[in-house]
Amino acid sequence: MRQFLICVLLFILIFSCKENKQDIPITDNNETTNSHKVIKKKFIDLFKSNQNHISNGFDFPIGKLDTSGYYNAQKFQENNHLGEDWNGVRGGNSDLGDPIYAIANGYANQVKDYGGGWGNVIRIIHLHKGQLYESIYAHCDTTLIEESNFVKKGTKIATIGNCNGIYLAHLHFEIRDSLLMDIGSGYSNKTKGYLNPTKFINKNRE
Repeated sequence: MRQFLICVLLFILIFSCKENKQDIPITDNNETTNSHKVIKKKFIDLFKSNQNHISNGFDFPIGKLDTSGYYNAQKFQENNHLGEDWNGVRGGNSDLGDPIYAIANGYANQVKDYGGGWGNVIRIIHLHKGQLYESIYAHCDTTLIEESNFVKKGTKIATIGNCNGIYLAHLHFEIRDSLLMDIGSGYSNKTKGYLNPTKFINKNRE
């Protein structure tokens, strides 16, 4: 009799667990999706109210917008790099303090010292042909704009830095098509949300 009761209790327990497992709702990241929709709507509405700051094309962030005097020292996905490293052709710290330009009309969403290996970073949101993009300029020596302001293509926004001597001076530059992601590490073989900057700019020049 005792063994029978134990068997009955075990059966009830197992059945109960199965029922509970079936009752757990399956989530599909709706909360994250809705959050992204809210963010996109916020920026699209912002640009609709300030249409003269919608992008009309992209240029490079250094060398008077055409990379003159600079070279791409570490290309997109070279060593899993998520951006591009632009250096002066004279080498060393010869480009320290050189100007960095906004690649397109946009909205300076963040100007922040991230510390560590990032240093001063500017993040600008762009609306181009109905799509939102984010350009990121890192290791800046000085930043020359304030966040929550619009900028025009070609505006001098910062100067090239060396992250307080951590590196030789260069600009780490990214373009993303997923807004406001974490700053990340700058390196990964997972490229979702990241674009090849040179290819994107050459395809979308004015």
